[in-house]
Amino acid sequence: MKFTDYAKFYSRPLDAIRKLQSITIKIIAADMEVGLIDIKFNNISEFKNNVLEKIKMNQYQKLKVGLFGIGLEAYWEQFEGLEKRLQGYIQVVADKFENYDCEVVNLGLIDNSQKAINAGHDFRKADVDIIFLHVTTYALSSTVLPVVQRAKVPVIILNLSPESAIDYTSFNAMTDRTKMTGEWLAYCSACPVPEIANVFKRSGIKFHQITGMLHNDTECWDEISEWIEAAKVANTMSHNCMGAMGHYYSGMLDIYTDLTRQIATFGGHIEILEVDELSALRKEVTHEEIKNKVIEFQTQFDVQPDCTLEELQRAARTSVALDRMVAQYNLGSMAYYYKGSGNAENEDTMSSIILGTSLLTAKNIPVAGEYEIKNAQAMKIMDLFGVGGSFTEYYAMDFAADVVLMGHDGPGHLKIAEGKTKVKPLQVYHGKVGNGLSVEMAVKHGPVTLLSVVETHDGKLLLLVAEGESVPGTILEIGNTNSRYKFSIGARKFVNDWNSNGPAHHCAVGVGHIASKINKLAKLLEIEVVQIC
Repeated sequence: MKFTDYAKFYSRPLDAIRKLQSITIKIIAADMEVGLIDIKFNNISEFKNNVLEKIKMNQYQKLKVGLFGIGLEAYWEQFEGLEKRLQGYIQVVADKFENYDCEVVNLGLIDNSQKAINAGHDFRKADVDIIFLHVTTYALSSTVLPVVQRAKVPVIILNLSPESAIDYTSFNAMTDRTKMTGEWLAYCSACPVPEIANVFKRSGIKFHQITGMLHNDTECWDEISEWIEAAKVANTMSHNCMGAMGHYYSGMLDIYTDLTRQIATFGGHIEILEVDELSALRKEVTHEEIKNKVIEFQTQFDVQPDCTLEELQRAARTSVALDRMVAQYNLGSMAYYYKGSGNAENEDTMSSIILGTSLLTAKNIPVAGEYEIKNAQAMKIMDLFGVGGSFTEYYAMDFAADVVLMGHDGPGHLKIAEGKTKVKPLQVYHGKVGNGLSVEMAVKHGPVTLLSVVETHDGKLLLLVAEGESVPGTILEIGNTNSRYKFSIGARKFVNDWNSNGPAHHCAVGVGHIASKINKLAKLLEIEVVQIC
């Protein structure tokens, strides 16, 4: 159920609701399933409280964009039609924003300081996530500062000219100098931007600029689109619930992280989970659920002939239990690792987890192995940008072909695989307890982006990015994800430059080149970004 359908569901007769004991709701954002909510209730009162509160929580994930334009009140009496013309500019922007699947709070043209103060309050009440300031003509900075000061959200200055240039011949042919001045002021968006920038700088307000044209400017509107997309990612991250199940891989020092710093930077919540709980959920799985999950495996994967039905059923039981855990805690991402030795049930659980976590990753709930929380964040960011986000690390270097082989054991991202992901049985999980089924895939051939969330020596986070290409060629057919990557700076320099920034040995890979979007996300989060290539 989309949360927008809530009112329709809630209006069902109470007798129909009384017959239900639970409901699972799909949360949809930007036409993607971003999570599941499993809500149990014993009576109507519980239904009202539980359903309403959980749906409200997810409603906040829809981006709210604040928009206002500025002008000088003194102009309206002097230059007939100018105010209406500038209001039309703002409406053009508002109409374009409606295409970006966001809620637009348009406060129109602000032309004096009192309106600016009121606008700041209005944006606060509306709970906007980002503000676009459309500079339509010259205006006083006092009509801007109070808005942004009170709203306390990122601000993008739109310095948009209505056309590519003034028609100088027609302009200079005008005989009324007052009308000439009014016409010039309709093109005067660039004039007050230095004044606004000066005031923002002196007030300690960070801002970003887009300079271009209101019409027929693909470059400009692509940039605006990227800012909105980055704001959506930041907003969803701030509401995301990540599950952290198990414990760190002992001795893997680079993946240890400060959970408080993660939440302070990205927002959201990290729910600490017990493997015991997942093992207990496995006991509740029915034979019918196992049968259906095995059918799903056979549909979604290329299951190899040497995979036994017993192993598929074991993985199916864990996958169903994982789905329930995700629904119960409303998880949007997950990191896990558990040694599993000394407890047969938990070893059984953890050695049969890969297919289930791969399915979750393909359903917009990315899962990172080895309790790599930083990389689960990176994978979630990539997934929210719609490019995948598969768990990976260096596997080897091929100097002959000048490529880096990268992959990992554990979950892969089915949606960005080159062909169908294979399922193979492994007699040993290298460096881990147990054996069972694993996945083998290569990332789609074509442009890719690598992303690592890096924790620095001073406890801060930065985003490390590289753009490259997934290229055809022989991979290691060992039942792991595995791809060949080529970089514009060459394999040697890529490895040296990437390593010099001190990332953990894991990173997330997605399809397409999106470094410019990640750069904007970093600016919205006010963290450093480093692009290698």
